[in-house]
Amino acid sequence: MFDVLIRGGTIVDGTGNVGFKGDVAIEADRLKILVGDTSSVQAANTIDASGCIVAPGFIDVHTHSDLIALSEPLNEPKIMQGICTEIVGLDGIGYAPLSKKNLEMMLLLYSGVDGRPKLDYNWSSVAEYLQQFRHKTSANIAYLVPNGCLRAEAVGWEGRPAAEDEIRKMQDMIRQGMAQGAIGLSTGLQYPPGSWATTDELVELCKTVAECGGVYVTHVRYDLGDGVFDGFREALRIGIRSGCPVHISHYFATIPLRGQTARMLQFVDDARASGVDLTFDAYPYEAGSTTMHIAVPQWAHNGGPHELLRRLQNRNDRDRMRGQSSKILGQIEGMVISAVKTEKNKWCEGLTVAATADRLNKDPWDTVCDLMIEEDLEVAFYTFGGDMNDVKVMITHPAHMFCSDGLRIGGMPNPRTYGTYPKILGQLVRDERVLTMEQAIRKMTSFPAQRFGLRDRGILRDGMKADIVVFDPVTVSGVATFANPKQFPLGIEYVFVNGKMVVEKGKHTGALPGEPLTMRGYVGRI
Repeated sequence: MFDVLIRGGTIVDGTGNVGFKGDVAIEADRLKILVGDTSSVQAANTIDASGCIVAPGFIDVHTHSDLIALSEPLNEPKIMQGICTEIVGLDGIGYAPLSKKNLEMMLLLYSGVDGRPKLDYNWSSVAEYLQQFRHKTSANIAYLVPNGCLRAEAVGWEGRPAAEDEIRKMQDMIRQGMAQGAIGLSTGLQYPPGSWATTDELVELCKTVAECGGVYVTHVRYDLGDGVFDGFREALRIGIRSGCPVHISHYFATIPLRGQTARMLQFVDDARASGVDLTFDAYPYEAGSTTMHIAVPQWAHNGGPHELLRRLQNRNDRDRMRGQSSKILGQIEGMVISAVKTEKNKWCEGLTVAATADRLNKDPWDTVCDLMIEEDLEVAFYTFGGDMNDVKVMITHPAHMFCSDGLRIGGMPNPRTYGTYPKILGQLVRDERVLTMEQAIRKMTSFPAQRFGLRDRGILRDGMKADIVVFDPVTVSGVATFANPKQFPLGIEYVFVNGKMVVEKGKHTGALPGEPLTMRGYVGRI
């Protein structure tokens, strides 16, 4: 007798093939596909999936749940979308491997991305960090070693090239981190201390990643050279010289690239035709979001977060920073404040910098600087840098996969935190027919599982892990909006993670079956 039998649905198995009628049985943490007359099949729990689609659990390849998935273990913003696996450690930002001192500095500097929830923070290695998630959160977690952690440990917090012995130390840390369960290396080449890495340094690190079978995942250096394509060209050079597969994070038409999607996709096609193993992700929204201090020039970060705060308080340094923000941000006045730490500034959430400055009777740049000081850098924002018409073109490319890239902090987050995957299935598949259902589900399941080596995930096939989503294709939708972002989606009826029911009839069951994943299976099997 099976533990669960999901009966009468249409199975869209994640391969991209058309759906078919069948039943899905779960025994322990594995699944089995049943076809034909299954009336005699017995199960402890039978679910009527008539009219629903049964799909593999969705994989979110770019998230910022590094800490909040531990402090808020139900992980409802993600699990209620059908996301069964999250990849963390993106943008060169993360919290292992790190010494206690550098962990404290990273927590301060990136509190505007991950918050600073009340946790024990009793880890230092990748293995110790990953074990924090075992059966302590609803979804599975896979980890990329952030180059920011490597630089903090090997080089420190100074904006200078790494010496040869420091590069060797970082390579050793990659080998150790991947042996302990990491699936590759990430960079965020606008986020110190990782942003101070040179191209040559990254080539050497990626040679090690390639040796270990991992992937290089990069938030590129957007302001490099022409400020348009040169950051992407650097990523390709790193891949070519190192032999490492390259994955570009949130590859979409930012302000300098609006209307140039044909050129962007031709760039991908040309790279792949030349032999570069290149893929990319993009989210289905026109707004990006991140920590407020991305508006600060790189030199102001030299020495670490405490030095940054000191410079923000110094009038001469503050004035020198003015007007030096990244071109992809546009005008700082249009940035919408999405998260602050203190109650006294909660009124700012949901307002633009311009509106906030007007209420305070302050200059916009001074408003930004003062907020970062008052909030100890725990300030986030979103800004409308893209265009949905461009997004709809980018997501049709076969080398594209979906992500949310959603921040989990603050009262007014970008709605993609709560709505990405149901929005795709409802608006972009059902309503606008930008993709077929099978194409969209492949980009959420088997394609990311293949890319990041997450074996036993991403496909509904006999013997695979029972990460499963059951949703109603008629009602599924992401209802979160910029005005009201913290709304759970409609139409996600059941979610199973490692064979355990986590969502039942649209409600969280309280189950915490999440596991740390590696390219070879569970961390415990290394």
